[in-house]
Amino acid sequence: MIDARGYSCPMPVMMVKKELDSHPDGKIEVMVDSRCSRDNIEIFAKSRGYSMEAVEEDGDYHLTLHK
Repeated sequence: MIDARGYSCPMPVMMVKKELDSHPDGKIEVMVDSRCSRDNIEIFAKSRGYSMEAVEEDGDYHLTLHK
């Protein structure tokens, strides 16, 4: 689980990139606290062939990326 809450872009995307590079076929879960970070991670994930599910809860977003 990547907790990227409190970080502004591009840091959450860079954290996700590092994890995807280490575990390219695994499921990755990410927590972010801004819509911008959520959208940028989704764009990045799709560019790498991943799909993403997002659930908003109390102003935070729980993202699940998988191939």
